[in-house]
Amino acid sequence: MRLPHNSNNLAYVRSLRKNMTDAERKLWYEYLRPCPYKFTRQKSVGPYILDFYCASAQLAVEIDGSQHYEPQGQQQDAARTAYLQTFGIFVLRFSNRDVLLNLEGVAAEIERTILMRISK
Repeated sequence: MRLPHNSNNLAYVRSLRKNMTDAERKLWYEYLRPCPYKFTRQKSVGPYILDFYCASAQLAVEIDGSQHYEPQGQQQDAARTAYLQTFGIFVLRFSNRDVLLNLEGVAAEIERTILMRISK
């Protein structure tokens, strides 16, 4: 299934790729980029931009800053997750802190999820 995207976001998506957070940069260069399962950065899906997306596992990996833990951020994340689930996309969320302080644990969880999803 082809995912919808918003072509009006293209310049913004490019800007996000060039200006990753420290946690996004660490996860990308130390795990996702060399990972045998292909990931893309800043994938546009409908009105949303996913931090990282693995098409073969239909997996979105989101790296969340502090705003995601406030009530409004949690509501927005729930709506976003519900939207992505309509396309069969599973969302994994990690805090910036998790990535920066426990990359091995984050990578292990991503790998477990990929293997579970592609074996279905």
